[in-house]
Amino acid sequence: MGMAVKVRMLLAARQMTLKDLGARMDPPTSAQNIGRKIKNDNLTERDLSAIAQACGATFEGVFILNDTGKEIR
Repeated sequence: MGMAVKVRMLLAARQMTLKDLGARMDPPTSAQNIGRKIKNDNLTERDLSAIAQACGATFEGVFILNDTGKEIR
C-alpha cells in the first residue's frame, strides 16, 4: 500500500478535506499543492511528518533488518 493511500485513509479517519489539511499544516499549504503530491504519490518524509502533525497523529518511517530485527530509523 502506497503512502498516498494511507494519507487518504488518515484524512477519512479524521473526517478532513484537503483544504482542512492544508490549512492545518505548518507552514500552511494549498489544497491543490497537497492534493497533487497525494495524487502523484510524491510525498517526502517531511511531508508525511507535517501531515501527521496536522492530523494529530505520529508518522514513523523505519527500516527493520529481517535477519536481526534491528530498526534503522
